[in-house]
Amino acid sequence: MLINMTIAKIPTARRSRAKPRKEASASPAGLHARAHNPLFNDSAQKALAVLEAFGRGRRVLKLAEAAEVAGITKASAQRCIYTLEVLGYLRRDRRSTGWVLTPRALGLAHAYLSGYHLIEQATQHLVDLNRACGESVSLSEPDGTDMVFVARFPSHKRFLIHMPIGRRLPMYCTASGRSYLCALPAVEAQQILRQSSLQALTPMTITDPRRILELIEAAHADGYSCSDQECYRGDVTVAAPVIGEGGHPVGAVNISAPTSRWTIEEMRAKLAPLVMETARAISSSAVPQSRR
Repeated sequence: MLINMTIAKIPTARRSRAKPRKEASASPAGLHARAHNPLFNDSAQKALAVLEAFGRGRRVLKLAEAAEVAGITKASAQRCIYTLEVLGYLRRDRRSTGWVLTPRALGLAHAYLSGYHLIEQATQHLVDLNRACGESVSLSEPDGTDMVFVARFPSHKRFLIHMPIGRRLPMYCTASGRSYLCALPAVEAQQILRQSSLQALTPMTITDPRRILELIEAAHADGYSCSDQECYRGDVTVAAPVIGEGGHPVGAVNISAPTSRWTIEEMRAKLAPLVMETARAISSSAVPQSRR
């Protein structure tokens, strides 16, 4: 794949006054549906936006905070919160005037993960990789401009970065994301980068569009991608794409390790072959993201 993109069309990072990445209350496809399809339900969209407002350090949300993060009015947020509380997805936090998610919210994630052919086929390969490298291994899938962790086997060694199932990280600065992008047709990869907010998450984050494209090209040539402390200080990762039917990527496998045990050069030499072998093994049994 040769990514022959028009660099000028890809936004550059706003280094001096960059705002934190804000979770969208609806995907671009969802916004299009709301504008053009009478079947789109605004109330359902708002309720889901309130649920998605939790996370990324927001354990407890007050009414005004929920409304702001979800991008809806306080009146709409109040109705959504009341309904979600009655249904058992939210409860009052005893130590504040806000609300927190309940364990029932995990049922939504369980419904997605349960019986998912790709995860079932990948699990043993991920376990074997975890044992072989001794570090944390994960399987992630694309969602918008992010990669979402859907399976993870942590290292038994000391590692301070917590990466739970469901964690989202941007594609442009992660090994998983760039390995996924390198397996896409150029037009699709270009569209994702255009929609990405290229902001520095650490002093090591690469935000120059030209350099990102070079790394994607290198990942395509090498069969894997690396990231050196671009999302978290002290964390180096290597990843390879999982390919589904028709040659289209459906996700990525990555190994994550601390800089106290690994350098990026050591990961390339010793762990890249392992992660590529695992990705190929999962790819051989992968299916499209739809269920059987």
